[in-house]
Amino acid sequence: MGLFVRTVGFLSQVCGVVAAGLIAIGVFVVCHMVVERYVFSHDTIWQTDFVTYSLVAATFVGSPYVLMLRGHVNVDILPLYSGPALRFGLALFSSVLSLAFCIAMAVLTFQFWHEAWSEGWVSESMWRARLWIPYSSMPVGMGILSLQCLADFISLLNGKEPPFGMTPGHR
Repeated sequence: MGLFVRTVGFLSQVCGVVAAGLIAIGVFVVCHMVVERYVFSHDTIWQTDFVTYSLVAATFVGSPYVLMLRGHVNVDILPLYSGPALRFGLALFSSVLSLAFCIAMAVLTFQFWHEAWSEGWVSESMWRARLWIPYSSMPVGMGILSLQCLADFISLLNGKEPPFGMTPGHR
């Protein structure tokens, strides 16, 4: 199980790098769009779609990395004032609920991606981007997020990770 947790951690780190790259490319494309439009008076056809798709992809693909680092918003008032047994129970409950949600979203986004791919959906802009390409970031991101949730759940059960990151004497 340690190998699984380490492998998922590595995948989540790769996702973080990819997400950062997508954001950087998006910033570059916005700068390119401004120069094209206001300096050279050219039409910008693909840039707005590309930036939108890259930021959405960065959100989905970057989510496993955020979970791995515990960078998400966390309301921990109840676990903070709970004893170790209740804190562990709350952590188990929230882990199972998070995992179930992520798996459901992975399945639903895969179905959405597959529909776009099999029916040949394209964007409505002049660019006519094949939508299965940007939509692929949703099932990939949610699938790896599901794996990260499972790895966190395993780490919680093995005692490698304390519930909510709080040690037993933490208050």
